[in-house]
Amino acid sequence: MIQGTGSDVGKSVIVAGLCRVLKKRGLSVAPFKPQNMSNNAAACPDGGEIGRAQALQAQAAGIEPCVDMNPVLLKPQTDQVAQVVVHGKASFNLGAKDYIKSRDSLMAPVMQSFRRLADNYEIVLVEGAGSAAETNLRKRDIANMGFARQAQLPVCLLADIDRGGVIASLVGTQVVLDPADAAMIRSFIVNKFRGDVTLFDDGKRDVEERTSWPCRGVIPWLQAARCLPQEDAVVKDSLSKDGPDDGIRVIKIAVPILSRIANSDDFDPLRLERNVELVFVPPGTPIPRDVEVIILPGTKSTIGDLRFLKKQGWDYDIIAHARAGGRVLGLCGGYQILGRKIRDPHGVEGPPEEVDGLGLLDVETNMLTEKSVRPLSGICLSNEQPVVGYEIHMGETTGGDTRRRYIRFDDGADGAVNAAGNVAGCYVHGLFWDDSFRRGWLNELQKGTASELQYRESVDRSLDELAAELESVLDIDGLLSDSDWNG
Repeated sequence: MIQGTGSDVGKSVIVAGLCRVLKKRGLSVAPFKPQNMSNNAAACPDGGEIGRAQALQAQAAGIEPCVDMNPVLLKPQTDQVAQVVVHGKASFNLGAKDYIKSRDSLMAPVMQSFRRLADNYEIVLVEGAGSAAETNLRKRDIANMGFARQAQLPVCLLADIDRGGVIASLVGTQVVLDPADAAMIRSFIVNKFRGDVTLFDDGKRDVEERTSWPCRGVIPWLQAARCLPQEDAVVKDSLSKDGPDDGIRVIKIAVPILSRIANSDDFDPLRLERNVELVFVPPGTPIPRDVEVIILPGTKSTIGDLRFLKKQGWDYDIIAHARAGGRVLGLCGGYQILGRKIRDPHGVEGPPEEVDGLGLLDVETNMLTEKSVRPLSGICLSNEQPVVGYEIHMGETTGGDTRRRYIRFDDGADGAVNAAGNVAGCYVHGLFWDDSFRRGWLNELQKGTASELQYRESVDRSLDELAAELESVLDIDGLLSDSDWNG
């Protein structure tokens, strides 16, 4: 089990890299995270949803994702309330205090999933959540030491040197842990080192002497990780990519960062397109006027984020852009926001209410109590390109503009397009991951814009590069020996 000294120390990426390392060694390996908190989810082929990181880790391991890889997924709807997804199905909503009091009841389904994976794979790589040293949350814990003790798993502690205080975070974790919990830790890894790693030799020895844990490696900043889908954050920094093609105007696309943005990795392929400038617009900042397209992303709280959007003044920016003939695309919750009305009669997102949307599409949405989660494939009716993606939503959208559907599937159709053809929406996530759709969509904006990027293949290459980097700096055999794995 890989646990961290804190959040965002790189656990998800390191587990993905280790999955690919072990796969290349010919081992059958599966990822597992007992409890995850993220609004970036993935639909499994057999139904149900899990955290995006576990889907990426499954890809790294060369297997299909399944709900057992993330048996408990928390999807925040407000600062105080989250939807609790158990074995891939939305089960109930709970406030933070109530969840903490009741989460030990979820240990049984967590262990069921873990045992199924352990019975079918040679190695299960487990990712912890947050910090191993959150002693205030230790009672009823199912995500870190509570699970490690229950499953009797050896732990490798991962620390982030870039944020500073790495020696104190490692040594301090041992100090504050219950001795029985601390005994589960067999080794540690230092992540995100910049510069000459030998400069940390003395620091490494200091930690080893103070804790008696061996260091299994010091990992530099991993360039390959920047090209991988992100689970918990919108990536706003620019990527190193080839310059635009000669004679091709760069297409500027804006994505407002909603407060409960979901599945933000929908836009990762656009970040990599050489002729595209993707702008994530932070709260409090107007949407630039010189963009060709505004994309409203998915959200875990449609009504809440509609209010948030209006508070930023983005509604005026979006409506003005559309009225001037600019393109607007809404994905999932963003699609719902583009309509005339959103109704939540059952209180799915909060108190039952009805609100006005932006009115750019002649559609209305009714929130439902049942969530639709499934992979999808079909044809985009605007450009006749194939579409492969997935849907995760709790709503039904109807109205006049649904006569002009955006996507046709084998078993139906989805989405809506306005009469002018410049505003569209649909429930499909992962649209831009499909190379054919993305190329057709970009070339609609300007002929020749799309590159020859093969996105899924680029992710797989990045996983190979990540594995090679980890092989060169980590003592993989030492990690395996920590778990008494004898091959």
